[in-house]
Amino acid sequence: MMGRTQKTDETIYVVDDEPAVRDALAVVFEMEGFAVTGFESGDAFLEAAKNRPPACVFLDVHMPGRSGLDILKALNADHYPAPIFIISGQGDIPMAVTAIKYGAFDFIEKPFDAGQIVDRVREALAAQARRAEGGDGHGAGVAAEFPGRDLLTPRELEVLGQITAGASNKEAGRHLGISPRTIEVHRARIMEKLGARNAADLVRIVLTGEHG
Repeated sequence: MMGRTQKTDETIYVVDDEPAVRDALAVVFEMEGFAVTGFESGDAFLEAAKNRPPACVFLDVHMPGRSGLDILKALNADHYPAPIFIISGQGDIPMAVTAIKYGAFDFIEKPFDAGQIVDRVREALAAQARRAEGGDGHGAGVAAEFPGRDLLTPRELEVLGQITAGASNKEAGRHLGISPRTIEVHRARIMEKLGARNAADLVRIVLTGEHG
């Protein structure tokens, strides 16, 4: 299992079987001062990723051989020290949602907006830094015990902490370095796991341990 204490460098890994996509992302991030390493297959990426985690990863969902979902499982993405962005085509949103279940940090939809993806990466890295410094711990602000707490992943506990603090999806996303849509995905999974009917019911469960 990958530990979150592993050191990362300032390189961005781009995993996509299309050279044009790898080249386009390399141009965008190198202009912003990042180093970029491209991989055309999941196996090549996995070997490098396990030896030296990068600053973050861009991973295509659809690739020959191992799919993006297969790679997330092989990497134990929920415990990988670098955020993993899934690259998703416009028709792949349900698959991107599934990828988040497997530990993807967030997803980026094609076609790319260069400014937006740079901002998303910087927000993600800032959120990672806050966690590393202990200023944004898993589940901060969430009760130590409530029914179903052990069913939630560390990231779901972070999202739950934002929800119970009254943050909107946009505010929670900005704080955690992920998109509002990804917050919605996590919120739905949290409510399903805890058996909450709505947001008010969710807060009630967390604060009192009781369903309304």
